[in-house]
Amino acid sequence: MTNPIKTRREGTILEVTLDRPKANAIDLATSRIMGDVFADFRDDPDLRVAIITGAGDKFFCPGWDLKAAADGDAVDGDYGVGGFGGLQELPNLNKPVIAAVNGIACGGGLELALSADIILAADHATFALPEIRSGTVADAASVKLPKRIPYHIAMELLFTGRWFDAEEARGWGIVNHIHPADKLMEEAWDMARLLASGPPLVYAAIKEIVREAEDEKFQDTMDKITGSQFETVKRLYSSEDQLEGAKAFAEKRDPVWKGR
Repeated sequence: MTNPIKTRREGTILEVTLDRPKANAIDLATSRIMGDVFADFRDDPDLRVAIITGAGDKFFCPGWDLKAAADGDAVDGDYGVGGFGGLQELPNLNKPVIAAVNGIACGGGLELALSADIILAADHATFALPEIRSGTVADAASVKLPKRIPYHIAMELLFTGRWFDAEEARGWGIVNHIHPADKLMEEAWDMARLLASGPPLVYAAIKEIVREAEDEKFQDTMDKITGSQFETVKRLYSSEDQLEGAKAFAEKRDPVWKGR
């Protein structure tokens, strides 16, 4: 069987492509592979940024593979270490992830994109949460979307399952940038290279703080930061990179980040 996940590595950047013709739908086996790929990315000290995209120019990902479900894949089966799609429940992923949405992203495919830190979309990309029409719930989107866009808009999208285009997605802040389809991956790689040139220990601290602050009061999180209760923050402030940042500023030069 052909591996449904293709990877390309360039320096500190990993590109992950979901390649399951015809629509890049995700079954249990594919989800487990994706979880392993992203766990390896998380644990590899030489990798700093990941890009997730779909093969072809029509589908990013439509979510759950209903044909596989009809053949016996259980909706509550083993999705692997990162949950559905390998990203949305992967613990301690403290590196930037860019979603390059090259086409249709609906249901679990939109939830997969929402699991990234930055979302770039092709100008023809479309989005929806159509689970409501089949009597199921878009579980991850129900958790994430009302926290990221206006409540009433999120509830409309969840309740109606209607389609919306890249321009509307950008208008609500779901998508960062829209690019012509033939420029999408070039732009994704430019963004990845920009992030890869930055301080990885700072990225790690930002992601842990943001993740933990989601369910905490502002002052509680601030107290944890000042009290060195975040491992990533503690590591940052005792690192060579923290000293390098100060030296580079004083010497009016670009810093050289080593991630240690």
